[in-house]
Amino acid sequence: MLRTHTCGELNKKDIKKTVELCGWVQSRRDHGGLIFIDLRDRYGLTQLTFDPKISQEALSAADELRHEWVIKIKGQVAARPDEMINKKLSTGEIEIECDSIEILSKSKTPPFELSEIKAGEANEALRLKYRFVDLRRPKLQEMLKVKDKFFQHIRKYFHEHDFIEVQTPILANSSPEGARDFLVPSRLYPGKFYALPQAPQQFKQLLMVGGLDKYFQIAPCFRDEDPRMDRHYGEFYQVDMEMSFVEQEDIFKIMEPLMIELTENFSAKKLVGLKKDGRFKQIPWREAMAKYGSDKPDLRFEMAIEPVTDLVKGCGFSVFAQSIEKSGVVQALKVEGGAKFSRKEIDEITEIAKAKGAKGLAYIIVKEKGELQSPIVKFLGDKLAQEIVKQLDAKAGDIVFFGADAWKTVCLSLGAVRNECALRLGLKDNAKAAWCWVVDFPMYDYSEIEEGRIDFGHNPFSMPQGGLKALKTMKPLEILAYQYDLVINGFEASSGAIRNHEPEIMYEAFKIAGYSHEEVDKRFGAMIRAFEFGAPPHGGNAPGVDRILMVLRDMDSIRDIYAFPKDGKGKDLMTDSPSEVYEKQLKELNIKIKKD
Repeated sequence: MLRTHTCGELNKKDIKKTVELCGWVQSRRDHGGLIFIDLRDRYGLTQLTFDPKISQEALSAADELRHEWVIKIKGQVAARPDEMINKKLSTGEIEIECDSIEILSKSKTPPFELSEIKAGEANEALRLKYRFVDLRRPKLQEMLKVKDKFFQHIRKYFHEHDFIEVQTPILANSSPEGARDFLVPSRLYPGKFYALPQAPQQFKQLLMVGGLDKYFQIAPCFRDEDPRMDRHYGEFYQVDMEMSFVEQEDIFKIMEPLMIELTENFSAKKLVGLKKDGRFKQIPWREAMAKYGSDKPDLRFEMAIEPVTDLVKGCGFSVFAQSIEKSGVVQALKVEGGAKFSRKEIDEITEIAKAKGAKGLAYIIVKEKGELQSPIVKFLGDKLAQEIVKQLDAKAGDIVFFGADAWKTVCLSLGAVRNECALRLGLKDNAKAAWCWVVDFPMYDYSEIEEGRIDFGHNPFSMPQGGLKALKTMKPLEILAYQYDLVINGFEASSGAIRNHEPEIMYEAFKIAGYSHEEVDKRFGAMIRAFEFGAPPHGGNAPGVDRILMVLRDMDSIRDIYAFPKDGKGKDLMTDSPSEVYEKQLKELNIKIKKD
């Protein structure tokens, strides 16, 4: 070993010990004959002193040092003078009087300063390009350390509950799981492709058929989805878990204690919104959409959407009347304290509603003494307007926003308004953690790609509520599934389901979504065959550990969770990938690049 100690472990008990340290030069201060160096490794900082009385040779060598050079020193631990003690450092009471120094590696001038303030000011693209330098910052070192402990805690929890960790294949087959696949061409089978798994969905179900009964892994998943603040491009990790002979409630009882432990051990957040028995609330999907305008509601604040269709039916406001005539709805959102929004802010909030499909956003501001300020009061009439305000219990200083359109459009647009208003009013308290389950998702929805086509609304391998009878007798959009999402502070933390384990039900479920019997056999033949050999009822879920850690640690972006993240456009600026490959490689794979 080149070193006897690390930079963060020395203290007054080590005074007079001879030690050897290795690390990076954090800073250099020349005090006219004395040189002080702050030496850094991942454990902390230690002050080095170079004094001509101890070693002129070491002092001369120290005079050459620059930021981020890698050095090894030998010296004796000494007490710092009282006036030089740094109480902010664990090593702040000591320094090393160096008698030798060895330069292990020199560094170019770093592309940005590594102090937390200065590095935070650096352009993200520059930091990602030189990520190997950026990683030296204590903030990122701490993040990687916390993430390691986070994974350790998860593994320990599942092992204590008799789960077996199993690694499933990375080269898999293409599967309709909600995102574009990453395809991998096969050299041995020209014209055929593997797909990187969007999730180990089929494999974990096959493990249940194989008799494992309790499986988990911290699994890499690959999806060609556009990146956003809470979604890293290309790859992410989830705690994939599955159990046999269970119902939905059994999954919840396993997952909730783990999420509580992770919240309490890896954040300073206070758990809020729990039921009296300490369990998480369960909100049906339709209720979540109607009340909060989202299937991942933020429950750190109230602000519920309320129906007012019956109240305004027959009113003189054409926007409301036309919506009701077309079997639409009118809903209202009371925002306490929202009367202080300026006209500019209301216009900005309106644009947010329009981005979710709304044609506009009507509103009423409640002034002092019950006076109402709104362009729509003259159409509603003062009596009806006052009645609406009374029903919503709106007080002076509040604003009421209205949505009028198809039910889902109104829900989504007012949900976006709710979220934006909470942000502007400071209601998203990062000191709180509000967990809940959203349950009873629709089995089917209209396709986002092909108009009028029925497609799976969630996981295609979920068990429909009511089984085969429901599939054969109910309208597709009315069928519910045993599907559920775990939500924290407005973010989807996990998705799961009780699985469809019966071939006849699977064929019928896929038939409704437009898949033929032959196509199901072709794409999911392994699962179909397996289910014909005695499949247990089973279910599970897969919490996204990166996103959960991002929320618990109040990170600005999920990219901050990764050692080597892609940028906001899916590019690795450090390795410059994706990149072109040699023509020889393409020929081996029987691939030609089409050039315009």
